[in-house]
This record gives sequence, structure tokens and C-alpha cells, in this order.
Amino acid sequence: MVQKRTRAPKSGVKSAPAKVATTASMSPEATATKRRGRPRAFESEVALGRALDTFRDSGFAATSLDDLSAAMGINRPSLYGAFGDKRELFLKAYERYRAEAGVLFAKAFDPALSLRVTLERVYAIAIDFYAAGENGPRGCLTVMTAASEAMADPEIRQIAQNAIAGADRNLTRRIQKAIEDGELPKSANAVALGQVASAMFHTLAIRARAGVPRAELEALVRGTIDLIAGPAKPRR
Repeated sequence: MVQKRTRAPKSGVKSAPAKVATTASMSPEATATKRRGRPRAFESEVALGRALDTFRDSGFAATSLDDLSAAMGINRPSLYGAFGDKRELFLKAYERYRAEAGVLFAKAFDPALSLRVTLERVYAIAIDFYAAGENGPRGCLTVMTAASEAMADPEIRQIAQNAIAGADRNLTRRIQKAIEDGELPKSANAVALGQVASAMFHTLAIRARAGVPRAELEALVRGTIDLIAGPAKPRR
């Protein structure tokens, strides 16, 4: 029996190309790596802090997306991808502002301190906070910005109301303790005095933003503390 000879491949005929790996044929780890792509070239918390500074300096309406993009050091597509639109970014920045302010003011509410000393510390912190800013005094984001947007935006209105109610509640609680400890008479109205003490923050924020000298702000504070806690006892 004669065996057939196997023909050698013709010269110039290319062999079949190697298969290219597809996403379906890749391992889960490789697929995840492929989809993740390049990491973001900015730190979200740093960028959010810069956005907060911009809103505190210029308010909500006067701040454009280009202003935010420049301040945060990221382009607009990245800004949208990480934070959403301007309103969403403001809400995130305002949430951070509330958290930072809460930590700052909590330091003054030491139960071992008298009511007068507590108020002195709280208002001193407020003046420092409201008068600070590289481009001038920035006041309070709740009073200067959130309150102005509250009429048109129910969600911002609610969080602004929550911020005000929280300050009322903290100061009312501290004044109630002063009544129980005998620092204030039993007839004192803790709720009314707490609201007066809280409203002082709004006054300081507006006046600081308007450039009222610090000495005038401190004089206003002394009068308010005397009204709430009674005149200071003369030192012996």
C-alpha cells in the first residue's frame, strides 16, 4: 500500500494568528484591574475642603463650576464624577462644615466650667472662626449662605433649620444645668435664654463678615453674657 505524502505548506502562507484574550476569557482579578482604569489624580477630601473654602468666600450663587474646578484642581468631568453637580457638591461641603464646626465648639462645653466661662469660650471660638479667611472674614456658612438658599431649596432649608435648632438645644441644655446648679435662679427660662445665646452666633457671623472690628464684637459678647449669666462678680 502506497502512503500519501503530506504536502508541505506553501511558502508565504501565514500561520493562524494567536488568539487575543477577551474580557470574558480573563480572570476576575484581571477583569477588575482592567475596569478600574487609572486612579484619580486628586484626593477627594482635599478637593472637598477647597470647595468648602470657595463656598465660604463667595457663597453659593456667585460660585461657578469653573471657580470650583480651579479651586479644587480638577477638571469638570472629574468634578461631576466625584461630587455631582454644584448643588450636590455644596451639600457635601456643608455637611463637612457642620462636622468641623461641631468638633470646634464642643471643646468649650466642659461640664466642669461655669456658665459664664463656657459662654466666654464659645463666643471666643466663634469670633476666631467667623473672622478667619485668606480673602477676608467669612462669617458662618449657615447664616451667610445656607439661609439665603433656604427659600428656593427645601433640602437646604431643612439642614439650615437643623443647624439652628442644634445650637439652640445645646445652649438650652447648658443653661438648664446652670439653673439646676444654682448659677441662675429657678425662675430663669432656659429655652428663652438658650435661643438668645444661640442668636448671638448669627449676629457675630454677620458683623464679622461685614468687617466690624474685633473689639466691638468682644464688647457685644460681654454684654450678652451679662444678660444671660448675670453681671460678672468683681474680682477681689
